[in-house]
Amino acid sequence: MSAPKAYSRTQITLHWIIAVLIIGNLIFGEEIGSAYDTLRDTGVANYDLMTLGHIGAGTLVLLFGLWRLGLRFGRGVPEATGAGSALTERAASVVHWAFYALILAVPLTGLAAWFGGLHEAADLHELGKPVFIVLIAAHVAGVLWHHFWLKDGLLDRMRKAQ
Repeated sequence: MSAPKAYSRTQITLHWIIAVLIIGNLIFGEEIGSAYDTLRDTGVANYDLMTLGHIGAGTLVLLFGLWRLGLRFGRGVPEATGAGSALTERAASVVHWAFYALILAVPLTGLAAWFGGLHEAADLHELGKPVFIVLIAAHVAGVLWHHFWLKDGLLDRMRKAQ
C-alpha cells in the first residue's frame, strides 16, 4: 500500500477536534483538581459544568484518538517530506508518537483516578499537562519551520484533504 499524499478529511477533522479539546482542557482544566481533591477527601463527586466538561472532553480525546490511530494504521499517513535532516525527521516521529501515547494515556489515567479512585493515576494524569505543552510547542515550531523555512508544503497536506 502506497502512502497517501495528504491526510483525509476525516484525519484532518479529527486532528483539529482533538487539538481544540486538549487545549481547552489545558486552559480550563484547573477546576478538576479541586473537584478531585473533594472527591478524594469526602467520597462525594462534584459534577458541576467545569468537571463534566473536563471529563467529557477527555473522554472524547480518547475516543477520537483511537479513531485517529485506526485511520493511521488503516489508511496510512503521508511520508516525511525529506526536506529536513534525518535527525529532524526522527524528532518529528518521536513527537507524533508521543502525542498518540498521551492522547490515550492522559484520558485513561484521568478516568482511572476519577471513577476508580486510583490516586497514582491522578498523579500520572497531572504530569500530562506539562508534557502536552512541550509537545504542542515542539509540534507548532516544527510546522512553522517547515512552512516558512523549508517551504516544503508540509502544512498543505494537513489543510487540503485527499
